[in-house]
Amino acid sequence: MINSMIQYMKQLSGKLSPNVYTSVQQQSNAAQLAYVRQLQKELKKESVLNKSFDDLEVVVFDIETTGFYPDRGDKIISVGAVKVRGTTMVEDDGYYSLVHHDQPLTEEISALTGIQNEQLQSAPTIDQVLAKFYQYVEGRTLVAHHAQHEKAFMQHISWHVLRTNFIHRVIDTSFLIKLASPNESLVTLDECCQFFDIPLSTRHHALEDAKMTAQLWIKNVQKVQQLGFHTLQEVYAELAK
Repeated sequence: MINSMIQYMKQLSGKLSPNVYTSVQQQSNAAQLAYVRQLQKELKKESVLNKSFDDLEVVVFDIETTGFYPDRGDKIISVGAVKVRGTTMVEDDGYYSLVHHDQPLTEEISALTGIQNEQLQSAPTIDQVLAKFYQYVEGRTLVAHHAQHEKAFMQHISWHVLRTNFIHRVIDTSFLIKLASPNESLVTLDECCQFFDIPLSTRHHALEDAKMTAQLWIKNVQKVQQLGFHTLQEVYAELAK
């Protein structure tokens, strides 16, 4: 409704003062933030731990950042995600966005990610990206490779931008790998993909990394199922022994 109002006002921009449009845009941003805060508060409390892997829906995501320390000023510059239902990746329903950043990227980050400064200057702001990302995720469990990196940034951004805690469950792919391949020392996404015969695509592109991580998740879910484990709770219990 608010977006339709903004579009209508754009068409009538010659008849309206700039202050009117600015006011509506502010209302739109406020409504967007309010939606995300409410979504966080109403996030389903249903435990996924005892849900069968065949019925489990997750969102596998990846972020690209300017560094490793959000509390020292490092920022998210892109977010990519894909849904997995059971052991099937829903490739035609992915999410990807760059994130506005007005400071020059280092040459190393630009070379690593392929992202250029001018792309980020016209990208959506972090609050807009978070709003759409949370709409995409809804109440699903999140999965990431080296999940602590993603979790640290999401916790930091959720609090400092939205003033709400980040309460989604985030599962690290490594805990499945430990059970499925206990004798292997696999750390990086490249190492994991090579070991599990997952083709390496465009590395350090958030959506492509999310898709590779999704394949990694699926292969290891299938392996633990073959070992006789059917839920996350069973996996956690086994690893806790």
